[in-house]
Amino acid sequence: MENNKYKVLFHINEPENWKKVITNIKNFIKDIGVGNADIEILANGNAVAIFKDSNEYKEILDQLSEITAKGVCIAVCNNALNAHEVNKEALPSFAKVVPAGITEIVKKQMDGYAYIKP
Repeated sequence: MENNKYKVLFHINEPENWKKVITNIKNFIKDIGVGNADIEILANGNAVAIFKDSNEYKEILDQLSEITAKGVCIAVCNNALNAHEVNKEALPSFAKVVPAGITEIVKKQMDGYAYIKP
């Protein structure tokens, strides 16, 4: 492990799995401690729909904001945003757009990230 930190990539492509992903991350951070891991969530496919209707998914977006305050990075696939007609300017400030979700997964795995798909 570089810098004695865990490296973990959580992949989500189905909106119904957001709560599971967030719970997994909260439990992971609780177990290893804040700041002891580089954690990224990669959202692609239908999972980006939560950014289209912030009222319906307010609870999830609030929880994502909470975990990003603990250092979790949220990466969102540009291809999925376009496919689901999600306006990039409407994304919360904590979300970063990556060109292609699948490429982000490959890059992270090449960098030694553990791949988790709840």
